[in-house]
Amino acid sequence: MGLNHVYLPKRLDLIFILFLQFLNGGGGSPKDRVALNMINMAEEQGLLTPHSGDVIYEGTVGSTGISLATLCRAKGYLAHICMPSDQATEKSSLLLKLGAIVDRVPPASIIDPNHFVNRARTLATQHTTSPTRPGRGFFADQFEADANWRAHFTGTGPEIYTQCSGHLDAFVAGAGTGGTIAGVARFLKRKLPGVKIVLADPEGSGLFNRVKYGVMYSETEREGTRRRQQVDSIVEGIGINRVTKNFEAGRELVEEAYRVSDAEAVGMARWLVERDGVFVGSSSAVNCVAAVRLARDMGPGHRIVTILCDSGTRHLSKFWARAGEVGGETDMKLDDVIGKAR
Repeated sequence: MGLNHVYLPKRLDLIFILFLQFLNGGGGSPKDRVALNMINMAEEQGLLTPHSGDVIYEGTVGSTGISLATLCRAKGYLAHICMPSDQATEKSSLLLKLGAIVDRVPPASIIDPNHFVNRARTLATQHTTSPTRPGRGFFADQFEADANWRAHFTGTGPEIYTQCSGHLDAFVAGAGTGGTIAGVARFLKRKLPGVKIVLADPEGSGLFNRVKYGVMYSETEREGTRRRQQVDSIVEGIGINRVTKNFEAGRELVEEAYRVSDAEAVGMARWLVERDGVFVGSSSAVNCVAAVRLARDMGPGHRIVTILCDSGTRHLSKFWARAGEVGGETDMKLDDVIGKAR
């Protein structure tokens, strides 16, 4: 859990620091520390007992489920993961190889009982109340559980501060559950009151307007007519159209937000491979676009940190299928990437 790396692209004329969380062990994403904290806190509260038949249920678009499945095998539990059927298939394939039970369910509104999060909650309750099933069902509840943001408050935030020797001017991150940006913000603001916390938000997500105007609203959908649980974007893992307890835990500390288009995210992902050989997933690309925009707005001489959440290997069938083949664009400029949305 402690394998974290700071990477500084040599060709950027900006002080732009990438925190490579996809090089973590275990599940290979920042969700490793969240999953471990959720399990540890549940064990401390007597809600989980190793090797007793207890099953951990969770609704996730991928990374949290992969981290949970990895840790469950190591700690004596079974993972039962519910995820939307429109997510990249390699995620569910990996979950199955990790020994998890996987339910791919049709996308639905959060008010629908068949929404992937609601289904996981229901299955956990049914397990616990079943007179014939061994063990209990535990619903991890990553969107609402305090264990999520607290994992970043005690882990990610201090690591960023330490590895930057306390010298940073801004932190940029996307939000799905909101745990990363909230937990890191709460830690960094205690140490560095002047540090700027910035949201990177994909197309169709309502969090941009939540930060900028205090209203959860996306231009791609009208209030009261929402039909999907996920934003209309090829980006997976960040972006949401409802308020979560984890995001609200740090919302007042988020001072700025940038909306990033699919075209910009794809362009940035290709640029990182072409120029520096860094192969990332869609949410990481969104973070980098927002970080570059912020760097330009702030001007030279500032240190800006963002997170690379997971590898592009989890996004081959969807995001990278849209991005296409890489190679030959050695003269690709950052202006071309950021300008794709203008």
